[in-house]
Amino acid sequence: MMQSHAYQHKNVAVFGLGKSGMATARQLKIGEAHVFVWDDSEIRRKAAMDEGLSLRDLIAEGWPRTDALVLSPGVPLTHPAPHPVVEMAKRAGAEVIGDVEVFLKEKKAGRLIGITGTNGKSTTTALVYHLLKSAGRSVAQGGNIGTPVMDLPELDEEGIYVLELSSYQLDLTPSWQADVAVLLNITPDHLDRHGDMAGYATVKRRIFQKQTEAGVAVINIDDPLCDNIATCIAIHGMARIVPISTKQDVAGGVSVIDGLLKDHSRSDQSWTMDISSIASLRGRHNWQNAAAAVAVASSMGLTAEEIKAGLTSFGGLAHRMEPVGTIGQVAFVNDSKATNAEAAEKALTSFENIYWIAGGREKAGGITPLAPHFDRIAHAFLIGEAKDNFAATLTGHVPFTKCESLVQATERAAAAALKDQKPAVVLLSPAAASFDQFTSFEARGDAFREAVIHLISEAQ
Repeated sequence: MMQSHAYQHKNVAVFGLGKSGMATARQLKIGEAHVFVWDDSEIRRKAAMDEGLSLRDLIAEGWPRTDALVLSPGVPLTHPAPHPVVEMAKRAGAEVIGDVEVFLKEKKAGRLIGITGTNGKSTTTALVYHLLKSAGRSVAQGGNIGTPVMDLPELDEEGIYVLELSSYQLDLTPSWQADVAVLLNITPDHLDRHGDMAGYATVKRRIFQKQTEAGVAVINIDDPLCDNIATCIAIHGMARIVPISTKQDVAGGVSVIDGLLKDHSRSDQSWTMDISSIASLRGRHNWQNAAAAVAVASSMGLTAEEIKAGLTSFGGLAHRMEPVGTIGQVAFVNDSKATNAEAAEKALTSFENIYWIAGGREKAGGITPLAPHFDRIAHAFLIGEAKDNFAATLTGHVPFTKCESLVQATERAAAAALKDQKPAVVLLSPAAASFDQFTSFEARGDAFREAVIHLISEAQ
């Protein structure tokens, strides 16, 4: 584990005790820092007390003398207004950082791969990890996906850390510097936390901060904002750019057009592979993810044979177009990670005759951008806070049923699809956040999976 000796005998406040907050507080304590922790959740505070951590209400009890505030990524740093605890820390002269910053102060060896983007970063991170792992490299995966960074193992000089980084995490990591940095796309999301698109893009661009000519910048040039960032990096000579595209062949980069992958990112090897039949990489959005992952793997020295074998054996990501099972001609697909319209579009364009389960806590723009794909939807089953607004958007275009729960929606969608008596897909791709009914998109996906497994067992 990544013990935090950099803060030995220093006072550190940790605000927000989710997985990453607890992991950081735990390692800070082991590293002999003086740690004060707080969370608005009584359950989380009790868990912290059970581990021997010192509780302090950082607002009600006044700000303690501290050298740093480790802030949960979910707590507002700047927009719509800084959280009171942030303002108190800054007035006291304490640095405001996140767990990734603490991790960087402790990391003694190993190369860093950082991956960000509005959509696709989890699949790309998982695929990069899989390619490296299957090729026998010493590698650890974490950050915004899976394991908190402070729970990752300490790797040696040959080790590679593959980190998924959200915009929130980048905002709290001033010393970030990647050996290989990936930017997949920038589309409207989290604008309430970054002010506007310009602010959001500025934070995403930090994935490339402090890179030198020895660094590698993998950038999707199909995205106009990303392409502009690539131009700026090229002008200032900050890193070697490896462009990726699903629309055009790219010199010195990786493209996937109509399922045909071409890797021209290295002068010593150039190769092609048809990935259109790999189920876990279905759809143009996954071709983009594959292009990025191949660019990273190639820059890490993997051979074409190693990369091809890894692509073929990749099983996909849980909650991202995850096949759950079938009943007759009806397939059930868990795409709970699609928390906005941009992400849900990827699933809607990958299937036909869809019985769509959508809804939750609505994001800006709702599902209006999905209108061009409504003809793929046989019937929509709407849940959560967004169901009325989603219904208004679908009226006159797609038949819909409002449901009280995800389980009810799954049962009704299955019944309707089976009644259709032809190939169909029951697709959970909510195009909304999960927090109105679930603690996370993972919990939502797990609930869907359990409901489907129950239906399959009853049908046998």
